[in-house]
Amino acid sequence: MPTTNPEDDEPASTADLPDEGLVRRAKALACTAPLQSLDAHKASLEGIDARGYQMSQLALHAIDQITVAMDFDHGADPDRVIGQLTRYAALQQPQHTEEQHRRIAEWVLNKLINVGTVDRGFEQTCGRIDDDGAYRRFPFRFKLVEETEPAGRLHLRTTDEAINVLVGALDTDVESSQVAAEHKLRNLIERGRLDDAKVAAEQARHRTVQYGELLRRQLDATRRNVRTVDWENEVPALLDAALSHIESRYTMENQILTHITRRRDEADSSRYKQRAAELVVIVRECIGRHMRLQKYVQSAGAVFRREQDRQEFSGPPQRAALDLYGQLLVPTLELPVHLALPVLADYFRAAVAPDPPAAVSLSSIVTRLCRSGPPEPPVGTEVPTPQLGATTDAPGFTAEERALGDRLLDLGDRTELLSTLLARARRQAGPAVARLVLHRAGHAFGASVGSAVRAGVPDILLAFPTGGALTDPEFGGDELLLARVSVNRAAARAHPPEPEARPTPEERP
Repeated sequence: MPTTNPEDDEPASTADLPDEGLVRRAKALACTAPLQSLDAHKASLEGIDARGYQMSQLALHAIDQITVAMDFDHGADPDRVIGQLTRYAALQQPQHTEEQHRRIAEWVLNKLINVGTVDRGFEQTCGRIDDDGAYRRFPFRFKLVEETEPAGRLHLRTTDEAINVLVGALDTDVESSQVAAEHKLRNLIERGRLDDAKVAAEQARHRTVQYGELLRRQLDATRRNVRTVDWENEVPALLDAALSHIESRYTMENQILTHITRRRDEADSSRYKQRAAELVVIVRECIGRHMRLQKYVQSAGAVFRREQDRQEFSGPPQRAALDLYGQLLVPTLELPVHLALPVLADYFRAAVAPDPPAAVSLSSIVTRLCRSGPPEPPVGTEVPTPQLGATTDAPGFTAEERALGDRLLDLGDRTELLSTLLARARRQAGPAVARLVLHRAGHAFGASVGSAVRAGVPDILLAFPTGGALTDPEFGGDELLLARVSVNRAAARAHPPEPEARPTPEERP
């Protein structure tokens, strides 16, 4: 008999299961979900046929433009980003108008910012295996594009998650990815593959922006509260790594710039010269960014000392900021009315400023104190009795008048004008029957044939506009042509009406 290995029956150890790598890749995949949902929801745009637009490519183009325009002091101008997206959308659908392209661009940018939510962020559910071997889910919250106002003007900035989506990285270290990108760029240039080298150069530029964002966030946190930043170990290590990064990248980029400039001047192909010129512009921009990064690295220590002195002697904050939406409105809406009213009363009592006193000087106070009070109203005066008028209902039609109206509207196989029927009713039966005929004609205009079939009536009165005006001395409006049509119930049962076809998602506007 074959022997079995007891080790084959043992369950797999949780330590052998891939966990952290899967979590990183799940987070990176979650960051792409907002971009992938754009094409699924583009049919919700009203008044625009958005089927020909590639929304995910427009979103990647927006992230690219915002990332390139970012700096320490400012981000990207929203109007400029929308203008660039509008031109890119016009290339996808040149037959549409400029206004439609701009609406598409604004819609894509608002979706990246996640306009309409409280915190302007996205949330996806991920999972990991804990130390006890159990699989637990957790919410992963992130943002792609943020709105900032550094100098009183609205700017846009991309987050680390957006840059990772753009360059295709999965939670990698900034420094190692930057070194790999620089070596890859130099290797591609030496081999003459300038198209691939341009992509690698753009990725290296994006990584440079991301590295600067790490330092900018640390400095911003220091300006808010110096105690929340580790200036003893973490930030000094970051500054030393940044200086080493700048030095090595500056040497590498200057070598690349010299090499590609020489290859550009020696090339005979115009397309090769154009690609080389684009690479020169990108590498020079990277060198400029590293110089600005060096400036902020050198001034980081002065920022820490200045903020430490300012926050040390400024004292504790006098009042805490209140989020009216998240801390007051939303919890209050979840309370019953008898519990919400005291909360709102306390808020308005503290928020509304007190009324200024009417007497602002001693003379006005004395005058008001010496003034006699208003006379008391008389007691026991006669209360007037209101005169109520009796309401009269509009007179209804009698059974005789209804019979006369039915006889006048029994048209048989002929058709009659409404003006002719009104004149005949007024002449034969009086003005009341004429009003009844007008009332019945109004109901016959737009009558429901399906309801008549279900009700089982033998015939139905229909009215159609002739396009002319009603010629009648008492009533006005459009002239109607009245006809009585018989209802064939047997034919209706044999051929039931087909349900109305619903448009597909691609055919919806």
